Amino acid sequence: MRTSSSRRGRRAAIAAVAVVVTGTTLLTGCGSDSDDNGGGDAQGGGKITLRVGTFGSFGYDNKTGAKLYAEYEKSHPNIKIEETNVSDGQKYWDTLKLRLAQNNGLADVQAVEVGYIAEATGETMADKWVDLSKEGGADIGAFLDWKVKQATTASGSVIGLGTDIGPMAICYNKELFAKAKLPTEREAVSKLWAGDWAKFIETGNTYKKSAPAGTSFHDSASGLFNAVVSSDPVQYANASGKLDWENSPGVKKAWETAVAASKGGLTAKLRQFDEKGTWNAAFKNSKFATVACPSWMTGIIKDQAGLANQGKWDIAAPPVAGNWGGAFLAVPKSGKHTKEAAELAAWLTAPAQHAKVFAVNGNIPSSKDTLTSAAVQDAKLPYFGDTPVGKIFSSAAAGITPAVISRWDGQVKTFLTDNGILDIEQRGTDPAKAWENVKKLVDDKIDQ
Repeated sequence: MRTSSSRRGRRAAIAAVAVVVTGTTLLTGCGSDSDDNGGGDAQGGGKITLRVGTFGSFGYDNKTGAKLYAEYEKSHPNIKIEETNVSDGQKYWDTLKLRLAQNNGLADVQAVEVGYIAEATGETMADKWVDLSKEGGADIGAFLDWKVKQATTASGSVIGLGTDIGPMAICYNKELFAKAKLPTEREAVSKLWAGDWAKFIETGNTYKKSAPAGTSFHDSASGLFNAVVSSDPVQYANASGKLDWENSPGVKKAWETAVAASKGGLTAKLRQFDEKGTWNAAFKNSKFATVACPSWMTGIIKDQAGLANQGKWDIAAPPVAGNWGGAFLAVPKSGKHTKEAAELAAWLTAPAQHAKVFAVNGNIPSSKDTLTSAAVQDAKLPYFGDTPVGKIFSSAAAGITPAVISRWDGQVKTFLTDNGILDIEQRGTDPAKAWENVKKLVDDKIDQ
């Protein structure tokens, strides 16, 4: 299922990472509180400090999350937990790969996004991680079987414990829909685009005709690309696990849909999770009416749109069901507290904690019993009012057929979105030229 890279390919990848992080604290090679991934290990006041490196919205923190760190510290008085979180998942992974190569500067627990899990379990990285089927006490059988398989190496080690999965929906701003003379009730909204991403584009064209001034139908063409490709059973790899993105029907459909949205003026031309916070500010200021909405996106909407917009957002079924995202917690072998780190990772991903995170943040759990429990099935999130969030996303989760993942999926996805779709959207690059630019990047940076 996995291919190996040549020395030239590895050198190219490492060089690319170095360009990204040169001149920042990311290359100091030692863990510090300011490091982007969290990192290192520390002891103070008789306590072990465990650092957790995450990206996006995992929902563990003591401020807007489920306060799991505080709960664990209370029951483990010898443990202090420090989380370092970044918004940019690609930067996070690039930095993590470099630190793994150096065996230095790593957090005790590191999150790994599903798009990179095949690389993390591949032959160049597999021995960098603690086998969590043997250390930490996790109940491996509690997780969805396909989730465990994704994090299992060729030798049978389980290097990551599933946090969440990403069944998709479409989140929409009811107030903006009403102003654009579109229906606002979720079942009626779902019918607008049921079964076809082309109907989603048609709805965008309808919105555009009566759009409130200064607003767009969708947030991001690159985000739309990710949503569409995630709804196809064939994505970046073929059935044998070999990277074959150029011939993928899922990639082709996603590219054409994203280009149509961009060329049609349906997007706000934003880069999701941008470091400047422009995308976040657009949530707060109601600058777009829809966003592709895997379950974890509900927590981001809550945090970024803020209390002033509570009650304005609702959740409709997607044009086509799919799974976008999801992650794992892994423990690098180079840490000094791998036993304690493995125990923390096991606790954070246990069914009880999955349920707590979902109740606060909306992240759909990757444990079997939690996914089918009444706590999830009947759940609602205060920010979304009476929306049956649990039923919407658990129903979507039941229909997930995981696509085959290659070790290069995450990198190719970034090239297609950040160096392809985003160029079309923000710079007016011709789509054919943008596609060729992506091909050159893949050929230069990835050598299977």
